[in-house]
Amino acid sequence: MTNLVIPAFPLAYFWGRIGNFFNGELFGKITDVPWAMYFPADPSRLRHPSQLYEALGEGVLLFLIFWPIRNHPKVQNKLFFLYLFSYGLIRFLLEFFREEPIWLWGALTKGQFLCLIMMIIGIIGYYRKAINSRFI
Repeated sequence: MTNLVIPAFPLAYFWGRIGNFFNGELFGKITDVPWAMYFPADPSRLRHPSQLYEALGEGVLLFLIFWPIRNHPKVQNKLFFLYLFSYGLIRFLLEFFREEPIWLWGALTKGQFLCLIMMIIGIIGYYRKAINSRFI
């Protein structure tokens, strides 16, 4: 069932992040990049439109990766774990643009820490499935 559903997940993330953007929530850190924006919750400072970064990364990019490989024999029954790792990696990188307090070891946010756990579970699960499929 997951092989059927996973390739469509990124589309849900895309529309969810677009909704976050229109609602002016989950905006990014203060910045001076040319595409920075003002958000209603903080109309005095320019911020990264991190919702759009996430819509592109977690949505469009992951969809473009997973849709073409969804039926490939090498990823059958491992697609969920591959998605966990990929989503965790992209989210980890995009967390650098989000407005979230530093939480762990003075360098990682809580979100990045959770992404690391997701990536580890993805790697372990993928290789366990790969090993089990050789012996079946």
